[in-house]
Amino acid sequence: MTTYQYPAVLTIAGSDSGGGAGIQADLKTFSALGCFGTSAITAVTVQNTRGVTGIHSIPASVVQGQIKAVMDDIKPAAIKIGMVHSPELVLAIAAQLKQYQVPVVVDPVMVASSGDPLIKEETIALLQQELFPLAQVITPNLDEAQLLTGMSIQNVEEMQAAAQELLHTGCRSVLLKGGHLKGARLFDVYLPRQGDGHVYESAAIQSQNTHGTGCTLSSAIAAYLAQGHPTVEAIQHARHYVYQAIDQGKDVKTGEGHGPLNHFFSPRPMQKMQRK
Repeated sequence: MTTYQYPAVLTIAGSDSGGGAGIQADLKTFSALGCFGTSAITAVTVQNTRGVTGIHSIPASVVQGQIKAVMDDIKPAAIKIGMVHSPELVLAIAAQLKQYQVPVVVDPVMVASSGDPLIKEETIALLQQELFPLAQVITPNLDEAQLLTGMSIQNVEEMQAAAQELLHTGCRSVLLKGGHLKGARLFDVYLPRQGDGHVYESAAIQSQNTHGTGCTLSSAIAAYLAQGHPTVEAIQHARHYVYQAIDQGKDVKTGEGHGPLNHFFSPRPMQKMQRK
């Protein structure tokens, strides 16, 4: 009897009770892109499309246990890290992940779409020291990059300078997302530690449904890395997927605030890999 195995991905992130971001968005993205999604939940948030009203951190030992259980058995081919709320969680996750040799995508989630903080201030420096050096790519948005670097970022040139600064944290590459810049065109800056960088350009989509965009992009990158794509290709495919998910979800009514993307606008069939 022939058996098959789907490419597996692990998300280490917080749960969004509104279903648009965090663990929920990550798992939807993995499924839509033909991967088997697994999770290690770092926090339970009380939120909907209008905002975040509570955060409950999961004990560090439980988060470590979730990671170990998944990695020892299912053996994901890529890992995405999202919301890590406390210093204790950063240290626990870093200690556990150093045991594995798989590509890691770090989305330094700090502020929700509603403007609510999602991370303790004392966690920020530790995030850079412990998790960024493990990352194949980090994916901060403009607000997060400004907080991490202390730089003002108002244009593409300043985005490139900030990305260069972020490389000093030890990550292998940076994808700095420029969606918060106002204008008819949007720009993302990719800068690797080795090789050539790239500026991605796309048309802005007028939509209120952008909650979970960052979670979805980083998860899509991890999904494509799990399927064996090089980092640059993974980013290109992931950006295209997110653009279509925003466009196909712009007219959907979900709640009274920032609604989610349409993750399943065109689900792909599960990719099968023959197990030898």
